[in-house]
Amino acid sequence: MLFFARHTTRAALPRTLSRRTAAIRVASTPLLRNQLNPVLKIRQFSVMSSSMMSAPASIVKQNVRPEPDQVLQDIADYVHNYEITSRLAWETARLCLIDTLGCGLEALNFEQCTNLLGPVVEGTTVPNGTRVPGTPYQLDPIRGAFNIGTAIRWLDYNDCWLAAEWGHPSDNLGGILAVADWLARTNKAKGLSAPKVKDVLEAMVKAHEIQGCLALENSFNRVGLDHVVLVKVATTAVVSKMLGLNREQTIDAVSQAWVDGQSLRTYRHVPNTMSRKSWAAGDACSRAVNLALLVKSGVGGIPSVLTAKTWGFYDVLFKSQGFKFQRPYGSYVMENVLFKISYPAEFHSQTACEAAMTLHHELKKIGKTTDDIASIRIRTQEAAIRIIDKKGPLNNYADRDHCIQYMVAVPLIYGRLTTQDYSDEVASDPRIDALREKMECVEDKTYSLEYHAPDKRSIGNAIQITLKDGTVMDEVAVEYPVGHKLRRDEGIPLLLEKFERHVTKRLGKERFDAIMGASKELDGISEKDVDEYVDLYVTKE
Repeated sequence: MLFFARHTTRAALPRTLSRRTAAIRVASTPLLRNQLNPVLKIRQFSVMSSSMMSAPASIVKQNVRPEPDQVLQDIADYVHNYEITSRLAWETARLCLIDTLGCGLEALNFEQCTNLLGPVVEGTTVPNGTRVPGTPYQLDPIRGAFNIGTAIRWLDYNDCWLAAEWGHPSDNLGGILAVADWLARTNKAKGLSAPKVKDVLEAMVKAHEIQGCLALENSFNRVGLDHVVLVKVATTAVVSKMLGLNREQTIDAVSQAWVDGQSLRTYRHVPNTMSRKSWAAGDACSRAVNLALLVKSGVGGIPSVLTAKTWGFYDVLFKSQGFKFQRPYGSYVMENVLFKISYPAEFHSQTACEAAMTLHHELKKIGKTTDDIASIRIRTQEAAIRIIDKKGPLNNYADRDHCIQYMVAVPLIYGRLTTQDYSDEVASDPRIDALREKMECVEDKTYSLEYHAPDKRSIGNAIQITLKDGTVMDEVAVEYPVGHKLRRDEGIPLLLEKFERHVTKRLGKERFDAIMGASKELDGISEKDVDEYVDLYVTKE
């Protein structure tokens, strides 16, 4: 009750009026002149005229503070009370942690990414601040979250979740690790205990679950919103607990995440595709940490932020529709998350890239090249048609890694698809655009249905090539990418190879051996202090 009374007090005083002005007006009202309690005065203060105060109740909107929306309560209850008992979830979180950090290290090889990193004011170092893996930076946790989150997402190579809404749940590590590392260093400076890597893994499982369960049945993209709104919400929720906020404060913080201005998807689609899609998650992580810290400092919440008539999220941004849920929060999303292992490509194209690689070798076997191709037919899911079926000129890296035709053409021509293959140098090869012109994407209804089926969650693509001499090659179909749960045993060794490539390239073999030694067993990594683990990744310059 104290929680709601506190907010009733705040809501009653318009921000444009000072307490002194309010007191003067209260004193001039006969009914309230003798009320001496200043808090009571504020509660009973009204800016309505006397005629309005006597108006029928049907005209006057009652300012009754509501209970928090159930969605907010469910998220807070899950974060504070749910115990993760799934060994699969813990093990997958360990793999997800190292894979995500590896993706961030690989991104540091790209100047367009590193230009955005570091402190806002050059040369600033925060004592006991967040360390940014692969760099010498030591930042406040808000800026640290932006740095880590941006590096993680830059190459579109970290994990993926596909449902009614798409996204990359490991984006949340940007905020989680920034806060955990900062807390570890500040706590130790005060002689207190530091968070363990186990706390990071728990926050990852829960952030994955919040983002993923909200995405299962609710399409933010269909109303033009970017999926990073879910990163902001999920990160806010889990870092609130890490910062010591209680259930009610966590509800406040999550409500602030929903009311915060939401990103539009336009930077992911023609004709506006650009690099913001690579730092949008970092931005969401930094906003989440900022909001949680504001609530820790005393900022309140918006209890009906979703359901408020006219002004709430549902009415303003979600076509007046409430959220739907397929399942309660648990550990389902981490257990079923998709790893990007084989190719740094938008996930709806992963199986198409694999099929294209197979066809590259088939062409070689019959003595043909892509110059001999007359047409290419790609059967795919509806989501791929909407996101990555792209005609016309491709203007930049961001354009290319979200074009299924480009991501099929490169492996057909070269027998590979790497991060460097989205560069201007590779894209200038005239064979790529010539091959793109020969491609047609068609929706396969079965692929679209099985994409959403909880027991399948497939991401199917099939490619058929017709040659100029009239030969129709056998169609190559791939329903599940290597990073899918159904191919996990096949994928884990490849995931570790990917991690080794990324770490060794940036930090060297000796450092990789130290990191892998600390990371290879769940029990071992779980008990390490966060700052000590992060120190394995940082550099002096």
